[in-house]
Amino acid sequence: MGGADCDPILRKALAIGAHEAVRIDAEPQDAMQVAAEIAAYAKGQSFDAILCGKETIDHNSSAVPAMIAEHLDVPCIALATSLDYADGKAVMTRETALGIEKISVGGSFVLSAAKGMAEQRIPNMRGIMAARTKPLQVVAAQGAAPGTRIERFALPDEKAGVKLVDAENPAELVRLLREEAKVI
Repeated sequence: MGGADCDPILRKALAIGAHEAVRIDAEPQDAMQVAAEIAAYAKGQSFDAILCGKETIDHNSSAVPAMIAEHLDVPCIALATSLDYADGKAVMTRETALGIEKISVGGSFVLSAAKGMAEQRIPNMRGIMAARTKPLQVVAAQGAAPGTRIERFALPDEKAGVKLVDAENPAELVRLLREEAKVI
């Protein structure tokens, strides 16, 4: 989901192996809007899996995959570290506080990938040339409303300069902490 400035990223995905790409033509405002738009598009499609990253650069909430799954009423597997198919089911693993968890899912699902699930690939010249002819479909947004709005934005106060205290002078450090940092 995004504007035409996202097309080079989608073309790169095509160059490293994707067969087709779709861009929902709208400016992302928040995770709720992005998830609703992706789910609205996916409802009209046949899909096995929707693969998402753990977080995004813009909203960084790690919420979009679970929200998409909720809209579509399909399972969401968060923070997967691997994905395979066996006996008609998707088999995923993820690391938890208790160890490695193995999950299998039959049917459609949404997955959020943990870092390291896939190795970065650099497109080769053949892939780059082939990507030019692969379809990149641009679809209109369904008009999902953002779930949040920015009421006010302000930069934090500028930080004061750093004072270096000689390691051989702990009394000066204590004085500065008491008087200037107001630490008791």
